[in-house]
Amino acid sequence: MTCPICAKPIDPAYRPFCSRRCADVDLGRWLNGSYAVPSTDPEDVEEAIEEAILDAERRARPH
Repeated sequence: MTCPICAKPIDPAYRPFCSRRCADVDLGRWLNGSYAVPSTDPEDVEEAIEEAILDAERRARPH
């Protein structure tokens, strides 16, 4: 098994990394959002929900 950051052999003390440095690099990537999963949700979910409710109410009104 190799370190996911630098591809060197892992050190059991820092598994799955080879060193404290690579473990810290990985932690930094998590903290700054580099590993974030892209979302297709709108930026303002609450606004989108309110808009969907208003649209549903408009369609439910008798003409």
